[in-house]
Amino acid sequence: MGIQKETRKKNTSVCSNLSSDLKKQYNKRSTTVVKGDTVKIMRGEYKGVEGKVEKINTGKGKLSIEGVQREKIKGGQVKVQIHASNVILSSLKLDDNYRKNKIENKEQINKSKDKSKQSAEKKVRVGSE
Repeated sequence: MGIQKETRKKNTSVCSNLSSDLKKQYNKRSTTVVKGDTVKIMRGEYKGVEGKVEKINTGKGKLSIEGVQREKIKGGQVKVQIHASNVILSSLKLDDNYRKNKIENKEQINKSKDKSKQSAEKKVRVGSE
């Protein structure tokens, strides 16, 4: 009998940070990348390029982005895959009702937490006076 290698199932979702305006809008730092989202590349050779996500490689955590290609030595174009940590989400595809509700509910939960913290601070201030 040989030694068996333990197989771990990798998470099937690829996440990336949100742009500053989306962070303010949804009160959330990052979210799962979905095919059709618009991203902006922040690192590497293609820095500053903005495009839609065409394909997601969940095993490596990389994205194929529209317009990001390089030329092969033999001729022809090949898509360059960019790691999700090197991009920010500039706009979200909210066609899916589940995703839309998840993001909006998170926003409402965060706002209610902020309100409860503020009211608790007011009570502490009033009690100390």
